[in-house]
Amino acid sequence: MMEAANAASTPSRSDVKLSPFEVPKASDVLASELRERILSGELVEGVPLPAERDLVKQTQMSRATVREALRILEVQNLVRVKAGRAGGAFVQRPTTKSMVSSVSMLIRGRRIKLVDLMETREALEPFCAELAARNRTDADLTELDRANEAIADPEANLEQFLQANLDWHVGVAVAGHNELLIGFMTALSQAIYAGTQNEAFVDAEVRAVTSQAHQAITAAISGRDAAAAARRMRRHVHSYAAALAESDERDAIDVGER
Repeated sequence: MMEAANAASTPSRSDVKLSPFEVPKASDVLASELRERILSGELVEGVPLPAERDLVKQTQMSRATVREALRILEVQNLVRVKAGRAGGAFVQRPTTKSMVSSVSMLIRGRRIKLVDLMETREALEPFCAELAARNRTDADLTELDRANEAIADPEANLEQFLQANLDWHVGVAVAGHNELLIGFMTALSQAIYAGTQNEAFVDAEVRAVTSQAHQAITAAISGRDAAAAARRMRRHVHSYAAALAESDERDAIDVGER
C-alpha cells in the first residue's frame, strides 16, 4: 500500500516542463565583459587590448568569436582598431558623437513625429539657455555670434539659413557645458533641421523673427542673465512650434547626416 501511495505522488516525466530560453552568443558575452571593464575604468583610454591571438588563448574562444566581439565594441565606439604592425584594438571613451548617433537612430527607427520633437525641445531648451547664461565662455559667444550673422544674412539660401539655425541651437547647448544635453540637443536639432527643409514654412518673415529672437537670447546669455535667457528661449521655441504646427503636420521625418 505504501509503495502504491509513493508511486501515485511521484510526478511523471511529462509533468516536468521547461520554458524556452535564449543562450547568449559567445561574442556577446566577451563584448559585454570587455565593455564593463572599459566603462568601469579598469581598462583606461588609449590602452591596447591583448592581441587577437592572446584573447583567443585566454578566453578559449574561436578567432571568429573574438573578432566579432571586437567589432561590436568598435561599432559602440569603445575601441578603435588600427591596422599594421603597431596596430590592434585600443580602448577609447564614449564620446558625445556616440550619443548623437544613438539618439538619431532612435528618432529615425521609431519614426518620431516632428511635433513630438518640437515638444521635447520646448521642455529642454529653455534650461539649456539658462545653463548657457551661467557657464558660457567668450569662445562660446563667438560661435553664437557667428551663427547669428549667418542667420541674418539676406542672401542666404534655405539650406544655409537652416544650417546656421542648427549651429546656433547646438551652440546654446555647447555653451551650457553639460555633455548629456549637448549630445541630446545635437541629435534633436539635426532631426528638426531635416524636418523643416520647407520654403513654404521658412519664409522671409520667419527668418526675421528667428533672427530677432536669437539675438535677444544671445544677449541674455552674454549678460549672464539666466532667467531672461530661459524665458526668451521658452517663448521662442513655443512660437516656432506653434507656427510649424499651423504650417505643416508631418507623420515622421528623416534625420540626415549633418
